[in-house]
Amino acid sequence: MNGTHHNQDDVQDKEQGEQLHIAWHPAFVEALQLELQAYEDSLEFYPEYQLTAEPLKIDCVVIKKAKDVVITKNIAAMFREVNLLEYKSPDDYVSTADFYKVYAYACLYAALNEAPITGLTVSFVEGRYPEKLLKHLKHVRNYTVEETHPGIYTVTGDILPVQVIDTRRLSADDNLWLKGLSNRLDPFTVLQISNAASLQEKTARIKAYMGAIARANHQAIEEAMNMSSAARSLEEVLERTGFNARAEARAEARGVVIGEARGGERKALDIAQNMVNLGLPVETIAAATQLDPEKIMALQQPAGQ
Repeated sequence: MNGTHHNQDDVQDKEQGEQLHIAWHPAFVEALQLELQAYEDSLEFYPEYQLTAEPLKIDCVVIKKAKDVVITKNIAAMFREVNLLEYKSPDDYVSTADFYKVYAYACLYAALNEAPITGLTVSFVEGRYPEKLLKHLKHVRNYTVEETHPGIYTVTGDILPVQVIDTRRLSADDNLWLKGLSNRLDPFTVLQISNAASLQEKTARIKAYMGAIARANHQAIEEAMNMSSAARSLEEVLERTGFNARAEARAEARGVVIGEARGGERKALDIAQNMVNLGLPVETIAAATQLDPEKIMALQQPAGQ
């Protein structure tokens, strides 16, 4: 398997500045439930499953209610009785340290619950191509790695079945919910998700999911809302989940403007301080920096006054 594709995005979006805290992990569990809703009577989901009395948790544990149930869904085709899933938010990634940590969690789960290790699986879910991890698994652990479906890398060679899922490479037709866990959505994908959400039963758990992607993609949400033919259905879906997209987008925009303004003022104050240190007149500094003269005069005060 060629491991060179899709790694050009690994370092993108690290310069976007401060963002609102987005609850990606509850959204991931809801996306997982939506992906596997055809098997909802056969599976039990345990978000943030606590492994010990101490705060040691795995993102999600999925347990088959009946051992003989057959799951054909691509992301869960390898599932056994107990399945541990580790999820990384869009700007994070699965490291080799994460691999060994979760592998240890699986062993710990088997020991504490007296479960056979042969009945467990481990899945890692992230939004980028796991190049470094897969290289480590192939060349250091001597495992075999195969892309069994687009974006799904099955790792064999160990008693514990492992898979690594790159959500960006998943097919939107097969895995819309997991693929949609992104901060890079375009308006058309937003509408695709909205249409799928509108078909869900009102009892479906999509509030955390829709809230996360809406907050992470406020511009795409706003653009989608401005498409007159689809705006109403999208707004209805968001209102149903308790999310006011227009208000959130406006608040986000205000936050960006305020942040930029504050950043600009800080730079102007730094320049003004340098000019004050050179002994330049207040009027000259005010004209150069557009700062209020009172703020400039405050810079002339000795420290401690």
